Amino acid sequence: MSEDYGDIEDLYERYFDDVYHYLLFFTNSKTEAEDLTHDTFVKVLKNLDNFNHKSSIKTWILSIAKHTSIDHYRKKKFISILPGALTNKEQSKYGNPQHELEHHQNWEALQKALLLLKPDYRNVVILRGLKEYSIKETSEILNWKESKVKVNYHRAIQLLRKHLQMSEKGAERFHEKESR
Repeated sequence: MSEDYGDIEDLYERYFDDVYHYLLFFTNSKTEAEDLTHDTFVKVLKNLDNFNHKSSIKTWILSIAKHTSIDHYRKKKFISILPGALTNKEQSKYGNPQHELEHHQNWEALQKALLLLKPDYRNVVILRGLKEYSIKETSEILNWKESKVKVNYHRAIQLLRKHLQMSEKGAERFHEKESR
């Protein structure tokens, strides 16, 4: 670790307020700001050796905070797009059977919708959305430009949302017929 900046504790004490307040304004939530501040300083710790001095350390740390908050909202957005399919963690075998059934049905609906996507779209959704790789990592894995990852991911999510909505409507019609 560079002697210019001291240890991570010094950086934390020096820049905590700046990072926390930035994230508080960004999220408008104390809890999320606290969590994201923690995540930011974990990333600072992991990447301090990679700091290239092209900016001040404060600017670099706030840039990490910005990217951390953007990633957080992307994950939130992705989870909201796929209702219930990704938000339910594995249930205990002794958990609520209704929840287990819903989780299983949501997962099956997601898998079926993924299979309806062309392979390029399926790959980008799996890597970006399910496995949570960065755009850069995804572009390297797929040997694509980053712009192609962004465009295909956006298009794939729109199609996936459409397929999931259609499957929900089909299930509703099935249940209506069943209850008659």
